Amino acid sequence: MEKILFLAHTQADGTLANSALEALGAALALGGELTVGLVGAAVQAAAGQIGGCGAARWLAVEGEPFGHPRYATDASAAEAIARAAGADLVLAAHTSRWARALPGVAVRFEGRVDTHAASIAMVNQVPAVTRWFYRQRMQAVLTRSARPWFVLLDSGCCPAWSGQPGAAVNIERIATDAATRTTVTGLRAPQAGEQTIRPDARLLFVAGAGWTKKQSDGAVHADKAEELILGFLRASRASLGGSKSLVDQGGEGQAVLTCMTHLNQIGQTGSTPRHPKGLSTCCHGEEPHVVGWRFITERRAINLDANCGWARGKADVLYVADAFAVMERLNRLLDA
Repeated sequence: MEKILFLAHTQADGTLANSALEALGAALALGGELTVGLVGAAVQAAAGQIGGCGAARWLAVEGEPFGHPRYATDASAAEAIARAAGADLVLAAHTSRWARALPGVAVRFEGRVDTHAASIAMVNQVPAVTRWFYRQRMQAVLTRSARPWFVLLDSGCCPAWSGQPGAAVNIERIATDAATRTTVTGLRAPQAGEQTIRPDARLLFVAGAGWTKKQSDGAVHADKAEELILGFLRASRASLGGSKSLVDQGGEGQAVLTCMTHLNQIGQTGSTPRHPKGLSTCCHGEEPHVVGWRFITERRAINLDANCGWARGKADVLYVADAFAVMERLNRLLDA
């Protein structure tokens, strides 16, 4: 029976993100002896949040230096917890913070690490990880004999643990080196209303290059397009995605959407998000786009061309209409 360590870092408010709860659900599904390891400026709120998960042991590295994402402090905290736990299998959410630190921790243990795992389960009493390769076109099932084995799970792949919060748990606090040459002086982020990438959003809104092309009156209306798109994002709290042709236009001297960057790109050379629902506008639904959409549960599209790629079995619902008119009407409904 594998000894399992669930490793999580807290958010700014001291709680755990949904991606961490998904990793906890995957850890509990494996069975075996579970140890919870928490890292953050203060971990009591996070421990109470998942106190009913039934973990056999609770470990924590706590203090102000561990509230900020830095390689030195994160790696030191994860190593201290992993040594105290003596776990064979270490599970964590694939956040930017753990993706930066845990591979180095695995090297310190002479162990192995796998990132971007889609799932983990027991197969013939051996843990097996499912992972996608070649731009999400090939799926592989991996097992390893080396221990400890660090596995980082992508968000949106596993059901989140949804048990009841527990009473106060007995947390063993571990002291470790917090020395670092990096000083966090503050955070710079876009205004909440202009934030466009929301991994936990229920809806993915994807804009294609058609938004910046000539419309029915023979003119380009990029400013109006951006106003409609941002208005919808603010009202719906959706996440914004873009086709490669759209995000590349800035380097081609064409009209662009200033809210769109290469970070928003999805598809063959972009990201592959996992939102429950997706709405595509002014995209043609060809293979590169579909690769990025393959994990979206319900897919809908708006396009004037009834024979576009989305109409050929790639969308659950296709609206043959002008995206400008549809989004303008939709924004009025949301405002009401």
